[in-house]
Amino acid sequence: MTETRTTTSLPGRPPVVDWAAWQAARDDFLAREKAHTREGDALAAARRRLPMVELDGTVQVTGADGPVPFIDLFQGRDELVVYQHMWHDGDPVEGQCPGCTINAWHIQQAAPYLAARGVSFAMLTEGPWAEVAPFLEFMGYTEPWYSVRDLPAPIGVDMGHIVCFLRDGDRVFLTYRTTGRGNESASGVFGLLDMTPYGRGESWEDMPDGWPEGQGSCWYWATDADGAATWGPTRRPTPQWTRPGATPVRESTPG
Repeated sequence: MTETRTTTSLPGRPPVVDWAAWQAARDDFLAREKAHTREGDALAAARRRLPMVELDGTVQVTGADGPVPFIDLFQGRDELVVYQHMWHDGDPVEGQCPGCTINAWHIQQAAPYLAARGVSFAMLTEGPWAEVAPFLEFMGYTEPWYSVRDLPAPIGVDMGHIVCFLRDGDRVFLTYRTTGRGNESASGVFGLLDMTPYGRGESWEDMPDGWPEGQGSCWYWATDADGAATWGPTRRPTPQWTRPGATPVRESTPG
């Protein structure tokens, strides 16, 4: 590979080569990508073979039309995927969890595609419905949301996860739930950033020498009114600034 050296103002960048050299390097890397894809397929196959545990599908969750049994979230389908959204009691909309917001914002249009495949989708949150309802109106969310406050695991505690359920008649089973970074499958921005030269810009990433120094994890999940990333008192979860009425924040909010 022959690198062409030129002056640059960038803090770090890939080497510059001709097209043939670039294609050869890309082809070599493609072999690793294909292996990664096949390993993902193998993990999915193994996931389908995990055992499941039965739970009480009659427990009541609270939605826009009041309390309903959890089994109703299947909407007559056999499979259900939910996201468990954290909640900070008493906080205004800008004080709600930026991490859950990044996932909820990405998957809010997933329901029709899942339904076409025979899978229902719902958002669960531990927040009281009286606080959740105005939050949903502000965010413009239209998929079904439910408060699972005071309910036992695995429905009503340990928020911040994606959970899958299976219905067999009037019986309900938990089949899978994510942990840690398992939620990243719901947020396409991570995959897009991972394709870019500078990645997510987070300090844990393996970067070449001379690359920009990464910042703390999740640093761009909250911004101020000017779009500058911040977790300070003027921040909102980043997607909120696209919503009508998202005025600048001037006072600190808990959480």
